[in-house]
Amino acid sequence: MDYERIADANVITQRYMDSILIEQRLIDSVVADTGITFFGEKFDMPVMTPAFSHLKKYAGRQQNGLVEYSLAAKKCNIVNFCGMMENDLFSEIAKTGARTVRIVKPYADNGKVRDQMQFAESVGAFGIGMDIDHIFGEKGHDVVIGEEMTSQTSDMLRSYVELTKLPFVVKGVLSVSDAVKSADIGAKAIIVSHHHGRLPYALPPMMILPKIKEALKGRDVSIIVDCSIASGADVFKALALGADACAVGRSMLPALEKDGTEGVAGFIRKVGDELRYIMSFTGSASVSDIDRSVLHYTDLR
Repeated sequence: MDYERIADANVITQRYMDSILIEQRLIDSVVADTGITFFGEKFDMPVMTPAFSHLKKYAGRQQNGLVEYSLAAKKCNIVNFCGMMENDLFSEIAKTGARTVRIVKPYADNGKVRDQMQFAESVGAFGIGMDIDHIFGEKGHDVVIGEEMTSQTSDMLRSYVELTKLPFVVKGVLSVSDAVKSADIGAKAIIVSHHHGRLPYALPPMMILPKIKEALKGRDVSIIVDCSIASGADVFKALALGADACAVGRSMLPALEKDGTEGVAGFIRKVGDELRYIMSFTGSASVSDIDRSVLHYTDLR
């Protein structure tokens, strides 16, 4: 029988996510509270911005898109992430007051890695981390905007953890193995992600999430999920499967490009409102009450 082969991990991820259905539980339910505590601070919802890099100024506006969405994170009282950039731009982001985690690329220039992490701490970053899913490219180590990347060992990652007093985040975890290694080197959070399908046929993050959650039980490591997170329903499913929070990604770009900070803030609030609605519909009074037993699977997987 003929069939269409789909190597695109984004399509695979979306199909898997849409195969998960939600059971309603209304009797004795209340209006839900979406608040969370992350790295010891309180935030309004378990929705976070993505670690974007290389954004421009949109629609003739004065501020870079990275700064605009950081301002939106501040307005919405959520955790903010940012990716590859030089220190001067990160300084602008830090000045927004958003609680920002800086994700540094795995540069071959180890001095640059350490400089960017130390600079982030010096200007008030909320956390730092590394984007391990950008180590490799098709011809060897990846090259991003002329910058060569390199492999990262557990000892190298541990040295970054020990470099700072800030919580350390490993981004690009998609296996129990990497999750456990991240915990072993002292990471305080991981982002379960295939980075918009860099690996063909990559596992959907939500598929591996329950196994990662079980493997990290008692390890004091927060689990964030990204890839195709575009709605409160997506966030709810990820939380039910073991995540502590989710990062939206390209789903917020249209709002950012069109309306900047206010557009992103509106998008994030819409996601948060849908999350509260679904929580209320499933008897989940708080994020910690979200129960995997309300999920059911169709044959769409």
